[in-house]
Amino acid sequence: MIVAGNQKPSLQEFSDLMRCVDMALNVDAVKRPSYYIGRSGTQLEVDVRDAAVECAKNTKFEGTIELVSGSSFPDIVAAGHYGIEVKSTKSDHWKSIGSSILESTRISDVDRIFLTFCKLGGTVEFRSRPYEECLSGIAVTHYPRYQIDMMLAQGETVFDKMGVTYEELRLMSNPVEPVSRYYSSRLGKGESLWWAGNRVDTAVPMTVRLWKTLSSVEKDELEAAIYIYFPETIMSSSRQEKYDRATLWLATEKGIINANVRDSFSAGGRNLMEAADGGQIWMPAVFKKISDHIRNIAEVITDTPDEILSEKWGRTVETDRARQWIELVINASEDLRGRVDAKRVLEKIFADNGLLR
Repeated sequence: MIVAGNQKPSLQEFSDLMRCVDMALNVDAVKRPSYYIGRSGTQLEVDVRDAAVECAKNTKFEGTIELVSGSSFPDIVAAGHYGIEVKSTKSDHWKSIGSSILESTRISDVDRIFLTFCKLGGTVEFRSRPYEECLSGIAVTHYPRYQIDMMLAQGETVFDKMGVTYEELRLMSNPVEPVSRYYSSRLGKGESLWWAGNRVDTAVPMTVRLWKTLSSVEKDELEAAIYIYFPETIMSSSRQEKYDRATLWLATEKGIINANVRDSFSAGGRNLMEAADGGQIWMPAVFKKISDHIRNIAEVITDTPDEILSEKWGRTVETDRARQWIELVINASEDLRGRVDAKRVLEKIFADNGLLR
């Protein structure tokens, strides 16, 4: 790889290149949003590379842009000493899970790295920042990995919190030690370090908490997720297995232990509920909870990526997610009359909140 004039471009010149890359990709995304929505992570790396090649013309970077991808970090190298790591999300936010803090696959000659993030949910948009400026925390999959937040304010990176720079941490022989020390210092009552996840692509918090220590707001959010992800918790006929998957999910993906999960979700008696076709029906308290927290439920059922819902539900996700979920709920019960009543009530709740197509 040869740099024009045999001179290493400055960091400012690389920053200028990345601004051009963002501009080029965002202009194209306005014209072809469906193109980018359909792209995989690997394909987006090619798109970013192509934009960088175009922006590099008549600069010191011309002829030096190389897509390395695969298991290497970062995905793209520019002028031998600069890198571009490409991340994306199908959701309408700017957060994701980044690379391992160990950086064992880092290309040795790369000094500075920018992260180019593609938000595919909502309005398709690209944004690039110096890698270390958008690392908000550390979570654990099979190894501690950075948490990415492209909207992170200055002074709020995990390195600011730990009192160590990104360069210092990445060059340590054992970067896990200061990370462990930092998170240990922040442990509260009923918490301990959490170092396991049930999937390589699932990040869990670095601490374990008891359900009873959570705020009411966080409990409501988690309950909404549980209702959507695990429809059997609503009215399954199997009392023994009704909450098994929800309990494991709380522990392995959220780092939360609930020793009495059945009591948390089944207590409350019965409530008089409106039905979709008129009239009122006495229903278990869980249906009142669904009605009360429909805003949280709407967010989960709308924003959760297809691949996650498909995994949780055990089937392909349909266009009308809400109606499909209602069918999953009622099919978990063997009580035919209860199924009819549940469908009438749930359709009323979801229709009143614009969630049925």
